[in-house]
Amino acid sequence: MLNSSSVFDPVASTTPSGLPAWGPRSAPGSVTASTSKSNGRGPDRQRGLKFLSSNVLSNSNAAVDAVYTSDWGRIVATLIRNFGDFDIAEEAAQEAFAAAVHRWRADGVPESPAAWIIQTARHKAIDRLRRQSRFYEKVESYASELNSAIEQPDHFTEEIPDDRLRLIFTCCHPALAPEAQVALTLRTLCGLETDGKIRDAGIPYKVPETSDMAGRIDAVLTVIYLIFNEGYASTHGEPLVRADLCVEAIRLARLIRLLMAPHPPEETTGLLALMLLHDSRRDARVDEAGDLVVLEEQDRTRWHHEQISEALPLVGEALRPLSSYGPGPFALQAAIAAEHCKAAQAKDTDWSQIVRLYDLLERVQPSPIISLNRAIAVAMLTGPEAGLAMIDALAAAGDLEEYHLLHAARADLLRRIGSKKEAARSYERAFALATNESERRFLERRLREVSL
Repeated sequence: MLNSSSVFDPVASTTPSGLPAWGPRSAPGSVTASTSKSNGRGPDRQRGLKFLSSNVLSNSNAAVDAVYTSDWGRIVATLIRNFGDFDIAEEAAQEAFAAAVHRWRADGVPESPAAWIIQTARHKAIDRLRRQSRFYEKVESYASELNSAIEQPDHFTEEIPDDRLRLIFTCCHPALAPEAQVALTLRTLCGLETDGKIRDAGIPYKVPETSDMAGRIDAVLTVIYLIFNEGYASTHGEPLVRADLCVEAIRLARLIRLLMAPHPPEETTGLLALMLLHDSRRDARVDEAGDLVVLEEQDRTRWHHEQISEALPLVGEALRPLSSYGPGPFALQAAIAAEHCKAAQAKDTDWSQIVRLYDLLERVQPSPIISLNRAIAVAMLTGPEAGLAMIDALAAAGDLEEYHLLHAARADLLRRIGSKKEAARSYERAFALATNESERRFLERRLREVSL
């Protein structure tokens, strides 16, 4: 959780330290129309053509953007399964999208845009392989399958029956450091930029089987939650929420529980519950203008209570581990999120229970962000001064100096005790560090309020 009070809505607290930065990857460049009059001083006979051309361009570019946003991961995962090479799959997909920008403008958007991209990318990949003599023997086998339908997974084999989930397990190869696992997955599957190149990972592509799941599950769950977090509170750009990433992360967690039934790991159950609870608040987190609405000010009638009802039993299940180690981090975070969701009004929140849960979480997974969350919970329970002292101690340590929510939380508590000038300085620092436009507008509004 990024924060458990009214500063911002709760999100993640389990992000591993030292991970590379990422942000949304943009779709291939749009194409602008260029027409000129060819009829001298007479009436502009091109006007109708210009109008039609403009509409076609707009529709085709919108279609390319939509497929890129919704299907990039599935397309790349399919190509990796077909060709067994990360670089070839990604580069062929990019070339196919670039081709779509031009072809769809001239020929119209195909009936199945994603299938068109996959088929075109396969041709691009085969052309690339043909230019590489060492892959010549593979080309014939790939070419013979070009016109066949996309293969459906055989659920009676040991293969993980989902391209995207299989790719996550592949990227979470135990030979890679956790940072490389995360970077590789976010870049390849989700279209999120990272600092590393895929080829730098240096791992062979090997399709993992269900027997590989247990040894990689912790890394996979962390990656899935990072995908969810990028959807729940986008780190860059205008929209606060990217629902497509949230939905995909929840789908993948459900699938893992199904594949590992009848006894899925408690942390898998905890992660699913946590994401369902966070996602249940999505419609209340922004107003009609797309501006952030903090947790204590949200209209709780807009929460998705059916998701909350589904998640609460899962929280109980996750908190009853079979091992002697006790509940894991995702289970404890889900329990904290449940306390927020069970409160009919903000004033009904059981802050004493939340503080106790943070005490446990801090012992299980100590980190400065969790300590920040606990400090805010203490402030909500006993008063702003106590939480402020804890936040000042965290700020003095320096670990969260570049973390905008530390400064936002400090500003909020200072605002509550009437220290407006000091609050303004913290809001200014938080605003300078924030990268999401919705959060920046919220901080700017708070800054104006304390500067009056």
